[in-house]
Amino acid sequence: MAERTAFVERNTLETQIKVSINLDGTGKARFDIGVPFLEHMLDQIARHGLIDLDIECKGDLHIDDHHTVEDVGITLGQAFTQAIGDKKGMTRYGHSYVPLDEALSRVVIDFSGRPGLQMHVPFTRATVGGFDVDLFQEFFQGFVNHALVSLHIDNLRGHNTHHQIETVFKAFGRALRMAVELDPRMAGQMPSTKGVL
Repeated sequence: MAERTAFVERNTLETQIKVSINLDGTGKARFDIGVPFLEHMLDQIARHGLIDLDIECKGDLHIDDHHTVEDVGITLGQAFTQAIGDKKGMTRYGHSYVPLDEALSRVVIDFSGRPGLQMHVPFTRATVGGFDVDLFQEFFQGFVNHALVSLHIDNLRGHNTHHQIETVFKAFGRALRMAVELDPRMAGQMPSTKGVL
């Protein structure tokens, strides 16, 4: 089996980012982004998705976190596209429900080749530890646009904003893990009746 790994470097006037991933990893993660809460959430993707992630970012944090968070999502999406390759033999769809105390979230993903995001998370606070929670919409939109996936995110209940977000990222990691899994019954086949994704 060919290694499903990728390295992407993206440089703009606002951010300089390096992302390495291994889709068939063990959940190892290393982050040097400068936004601790984002790093905590990315760790959920690695651990629950069993995806090795190494992300470095030098961003214009003296302005705010916006460019860093959005651009990490963009670059991570590009890395997924590169690592997945032609999609033959992969499961394609993934879903997960994850609870954390009073919070419950559902994430459903399709590596369809078409970007689309539906995100319904009624945050109960605007910030967590100084982090603007609205930026997670930007992160997921950047990911979706460059991984070319349909992504549905729903926080079904919860009143602790940290719990709401953490259940989303854990469910996202689990849904990714399911979707990128190689299905032995689909070996060499494209998971689409169109023959292309």
